[in-house]
This record gives sequence, C-alpha cells and structure tokens, in this order.
Amino acid sequence: MDNKKIMAYLKSFLIDFIETGVITIAIAVVIYIFISSPHIVVGDSMFPNFVNGEYLINNKLAVTFNTLQRGNVINFQYDPTEEFIKRIIGLPGNTIELKAGHVYVNGKKLNESAYLGSRVETFGGQFLPNNVKIVVPQGEYFVMGDNRSVSFDSRSWGFVKKSSIHGVAWFVFWPLNKFGFVPSVTYTVKGNVMYSHLN
Repeated sequence: MDNKKIMAYLKSFLIDFIETGVITIAIAVVIYIFISSPHIVVGDSMFPNFVNGEYLINNKLAVTFNTLQRGNVINFQYDPTEEFIKRIIGLPGNTIELKAGHVYVNGKKLNESAYLGSRVETFGGQFLPNNVKIVVPQGEYFVMGDNRSVSFDSRSWGFVKKSSIHGVAWFVFWPLNKFGFVPSVTYTVKGNVMYSHLN
C-alpha cells in the first residue's frame, strides 16, 4: 500500500472516529438533559430505603409528561446550592393533615407500611403543625423523607414546585448490593385507609 492510500485510509478512519464521538456525545447530552441524570444521595433523611452516598439514576420523563405520583421518590433543587431527595406524599389539590403520628390524605389515613417501618411516626413541623389541614396548591407537591424523625421536609418549609423537580428515582447503580430498579409504589383505598404497596 503506497503512502497516498495509507493517508487516505487514516483520514477516513479519523473522520469516522470523530463523527462517532460527536454523535455519542450528542446522544449523551440529550439523555442527560431530557431523559435521565445521575444523583448522589446526601444525608440520612431517606434511610433505610436510600442511604448516604448511594448513586441513583433519575427518570426526567415523569416530570416532563406530568406523571408524578404519590410514593415517587424525587430529587429537586431546594436552593441554588442544595439538592434534596424526598418522597411525594401530597399531590396538587390533596388535603394533608398530620395527627396522632399518622398522615391523612383527603381525610383517609395513609398506611405507609410498604416503605416505612411499623414503628415510624410522623409529626408536624413549623409549616404544617399537628392537627392542621392544608391543601397542596396546583403545580406543587408535599414531600417527606422516609426517616421521619430527622428529615427536613415539607413539614418544615412547605411545598415543592414542579419546576424545581429534577426527576424520579428510577435505578440504583451504587452500591452494588442495591443495584437495580427502584420499586414503584401504588395505593389502594379500603374504607378510611389508603394502603401502600411496592411493585
């Protein structure tokens, strides 16, 4: 093979390599911006379901297509420097009340045994004291950490705007012993109780 053919081959290879790299980067950017992004859990507010230092992948499409549901674990921007991870308890239009250590949604007791320990109690805070009813505004959500006794959440500082939500926890990729999809939560109503279920 003469020098011209070698140079032509190298030039073609280099162009293909660059094109492949550019396309790969473009796809990664689109996925990061519109579909999913990584998140690192900081703190113990979601313990034991999500632990400090855990790495998650978020589903952004749930926010884009407005399919956020009660039980979803979301990460959102609390202020310009801090990102939180909490569980959605109240949807837009829901009435939330905390009394006798339990959560009530639209007057029905919320049984959270699917993701909380049987001894976990939920008490009010500065924004939502015990035995006070509030209605979640449109476009906003009431959220709480699973580790109720230490979580700094909507009970203390109020609602989360949809525009602040980055995504729904979808997949755990570190640590390896927790590698896999995040269970989804559904609820069924029987009488005056709303029961939670992991799927």
